[in-house]
Amino acid sequence: MPLHAVEIPALWMPHPLKVNPHLPGLRAESETWAREMGMLDAGDGRSDRHPIWTQTQFRAMTVDLLTAWTLPDASPAALRLNHRFNIWALAWDDYFAHSFKRTSDLQGAHDFTARLHAFLRTDEGARLPEPVNAVERGIADLQQHLFPPRLAHWRQEFSRALARYVDAGVEELANSRTGRVPHLIDYAPFRRESFAAHTAPYSVELATGARIPERIRHHRTVRGLTAAFMDVMGLANDIASYEREVHEEHDVNNLVVVLGTSLGIPLREAVPASVHLVNSRMRDFEQLREEDIPLLARRAGLDPQERAELDTWLGGACSFLSGLHAWYTGAPRYVPTDPAFPEPRLPTAAAPEQWYGRGAGRHAATPPSAVGLGLDAEP
Repeated sequence: MPLHAVEIPALWMPHPLKVNPHLPGLRAESETWAREMGMLDAGDGRSDRHPIWTQTQFRAMTVDLLTAWTLPDASPAALRLNHRFNIWALAWDDYFAHSFKRTSDLQGAHDFTARLHAFLRTDEGARLPEPVNAVERGIADLQQHLFPPRLAHWRQEFSRALARYVDAGVEELANSRTGRVPHLIDYAPFRRESFAAHTAPYSVELATGARIPERIRHHRTVRGLTAAFMDVMGLANDIASYEREVHEEHDVNNLVVVLGTSLGIPLREAVPASVHLVNSRMRDFEQLREEDIPLLARRAGLDPQERAELDTWLGGACSFLSGLHAWYTGAPRYVPTDPAFPEPRLPTAAAPEQWYGRGAGRHAATPPSAVGLGLDAEP
């Protein structure tokens, strides 16, 4: 049964969509970079490169909107860097799906992933292998720019997150080949890896220039907040991409499938259950942000500058989630383009609701908490 045949409850998003004012310059710059990396068809008939997308496919993904919506306060340089990372992550995803998922080539996926690990070196100035495809060229180029002095502390964590991201693709393929559906209790932590969600706090820091103060960064309350933050991102994506992943790629690594299998319920019940779970994680994030984190800050004795930096980072995280929500529920990668508007219509900060799809209103009833399903803290 296709997802559109099921009535879908509202995905809850309490934060308004904002748009980075530097959006207009992103598309042309990103197309140039994608062509240089070999991701985008240059239209010159070269046979030595195997592009991942045509220009039409690339523009239909509206990655520029994704970046400008999730990082509305970023400087032009920070926006451009994160935009290239978003393009690379989607290039990896589409390349992996086309080359290995749709062919069930598990050995090829292992070999491809093993080579990628050689590009995820954490030591500064490490010598990288010679790239042989667009995905390798993209990450090799990004490695030269991802860790300026202000973000040097992310070198280990970001590279480790990317390693988990590419490894998760192989595990997803192995699950699909054998028909092994992940269990619900294991799935949320795994989805944080397979969505590269562990890189998102870096993106927020890149955009806002603010860090979670070091003396509370590893506290259980903060880990619970970032876990909820990551779960909203990855699990909402499962609902948005269900048709493509399950029906086109025959993937079993999807929240709707996981819930249906783990709870023994049909699709018509698994879909609303999935939406309610995502909404519940959004509620957990809000409760931690509004109540638990301020209490922790007071108990830890954070000074005014640390409190201000924490508040700035939290504001960036809220914008990140609202931007992703808008992209999932309105961008053509997940929602078919209105034939009357072949080019995506840009939202404005004053009227972002035009991009919220069916059942994606901002004022849905607040759902019950997901605490108790093993999702309330980062393990």
